[in-house]
Amino acid sequence: MIFYLIYGAAALAMLVSLYFAKRVMAVAIEGDTPAQLASFKEISSAISEGAMAFLAVEYKYVAGFVICFAIVIGLLLDNPATTAPEGWLTAAAFLFGALISSLSAFLGMKIATAGNVRTTIMARKSLSHAFTTAFQSGAVMGFGLIGLAVAGLITISLIYMQIMPDALQAMEVVAGFGLGGSSVALFGRVGGGIYTKAADVGADLVGKLEQGIPEDDPRNPAVIADNVGDNVGDIAGMGADLFGSVAEATCAALLIGASATAISAAPTALYYPILISAVGIPVAVVTTFFAKIKPDAQSVEPILKRQLLLSTIIMSVAGIFLTNWAMVDSFVINGMTITKNGVLTSFLMGLWAGLIIGYITEYFTSHAYRPVREVAEASQSGPATNIIYGLALGYKSAVFPVIISAITIYVAWTLAGMYGIAIAALGMLSTIAIGLTIDAYGPVSDNAGGIAEMSHLGEEVRARTDMLDAAGNTTAAIGKGFAIGSALLTALALFSAFLVRSDVKTLDLLSPLAFASLLIGGVLPFLFTAQTMKGVGIAAYGMIEEVRRQFRENPGIMLGTVRPDYKRCVDISTKAAIKQMIAPGMLVVLTPLVFGFLFGVQALAGLLAGALSSGLVMAVSASNSGGGWDNAKKYIETGKLGGKGSDTHKAAVVGDTVGDPFKDTSGPSINILMKLMAILSLVFAPFFVAHGGLFFRLFNLTP
Repeated sequence: MIFYLIYGAAALAMLVSLYFAKRVMAVAIEGDTPAQLASFKEISSAISEGAMAFLAVEYKYVAGFVICFAIVIGLLLDNPATTAPEGWLTAAAFLFGALISSLSAFLGMKIATAGNVRTTIMARKSLSHAFTTAFQSGAVMGFGLIGLAVAGLITISLIYMQIMPDALQAMEVVAGFGLGGSSVALFGRVGGGIYTKAADVGADLVGKLEQGIPEDDPRNPAVIADNVGDNVGDIAGMGADLFGSVAEATCAALLIGASATAISAAPTALYYPILISAVGIPVAVVTTFFAKIKPDAQSVEPILKRQLLLSTIIMSVAGIFLTNWAMVDSFVINGMTITKNGVLTSFLMGLWAGLIIGYITEYFTSHAYRPVREVAEASQSGPATNIIYGLALGYKSAVFPVIISAITIYVAWTLAGMYGIAIAALGMLSTIAIGLTIDAYGPVSDNAGGIAEMSHLGEEVRARTDMLDAAGNTTAAIGKGFAIGSALLTALALFSAFLVRSDVKTLDLLSPLAFASLLIGGVLPFLFTAQTMKGVGIAAYGMIEEVRRQFRENPGIMLGTVRPDYKRCVDISTKAAIKQMIAPGMLVVLTPLVFGFLFGVQALAGLLAGALSSGLVMAVSASNSGGGWDNAKKYIETGKLGGKGSDTHKAAVVGDTVGDPFKDTSGPSINILMKLMAILSLVFAPFFVAHGGLFFRLFNLTP
């Protein structure tokens, strides 16, 4: 029955995704005049073609990487002593996870680039029509991704349970599925983040500051690349990131659970981690019925926030019934007796911690509250004080999410051990269909506003798209906070599974090896951030030079008589993103492999602990500083403190430009660093146990 339930839930998610896709595509592309219709088609086609061109180039590199890495997995993990070819089965799971993740990102990108122009068209009718179209466009991504993830997880688990009669051995191999999903996320988050911010920074610095033209002005050569970047970073990148989180947290929970005899003997308990995500699907469907606004609504933001709260409340009730039905009364892991109530409490702690972190993120990044308004007021004395206040906002904002995460981890670990950490992560991710819907809604609305501006629609239409976009900015910040929190718990769950698989009982932080490794791990997020920030800077420099060249060599662009070369800017961002992601990508992939091989599992455990500790703080502070700078600028643009064009506004634009790579590249990309390093350590744990510690053997030293 549980397999019917899981596959049924996955099918429901795909059917809902298909239903919303048809609803979006049913909106006819039409204009008041032939010229307006042509503008709609030309701009939307340029955005869609640019997005697909980036994916085509990116996935060419993804395909090469996953095929080569699958061979490495097969060779290094091949164990002749076992009856089943564990290395090659892990490689097959890795390829399957990468394929499903890529399909999810492609699905979301395809509908988002079709939904943006249709949102613009519906905005000519009313705010409620435009909201419905944008929300349904996001829902295609939200439900499609979780449907594919659940179907993929149960399929690979069932296949490997047939091949390997031992549940623990099977789940160790299934972990390759999570590694595949996270590997694609590396390209989507890091490459996509560099792409989008190179275009954004180039468009803002030359267009707004040097030429004095509005955002999304069609005369700006980088405007199409900027709109493409919204989809590349916040659709494909966020989708791959959260797909990886779901896959990895589930794999960690399956592996840890399978180490308990009572769980491995009870199918409902063994597949309880997948059931959590499956039950979240009908909960999300029910929640979408309340995603409606009145035609005379003055704000969209409360409706979107209500979706998060409502889905959390319903999921809490569903989780209680699910846990009581599926989980065994008690089981033992590493000598610790864990009860059903301990598992349930862990689930609820993770679920509500995600919502609380989201609301804390909103407080520090929305201009409705004091922290962002302080940044805006600081802009009155120039960009320097704007940047100082923005940095202070980010550092302060990290305190409360860290405390919430620490409490969640402490309670879950105390009540349910390592298994509790994995279930807390899945609890936080159980409402992902709604969370990702709201997150994907953001770039669709942003693009809709850009198309309205470029098509010279009336002020009333632009006011509606601005209202949609403003809500999207707030929910995007909430989404980033949620993604970072879930990444921490997911990485910690993977870390726990790594300890189980490596048979590491304790980690003595006072030992020289562990403490030295902890320090090295702690600096990795800083090095990674430096590489991604510099990557954006290098890519943005090329974009700025190209935009300046076009304005200089074609004066007719500013007069509106010459069409800018949008395609050239798209190509520059694409090539730069792929090139600049190599260094941070290599850092993430090679560090755990080389460190584990040279110094062994104890040292690698210390490295992971250090990276998780500093990574959380770095990710939250960077994302919230960027969000604060962005919304301080938007607060001034509402007419406050001098409004658009004032010196205060120009200072805020500088701060926003600095914050762009913070909030959309480096901050979110640290998620991948934490998770990918942990899943790599988990998958290659047998190799490290058998062959790790080369450095000590070469020099005849004792670790």
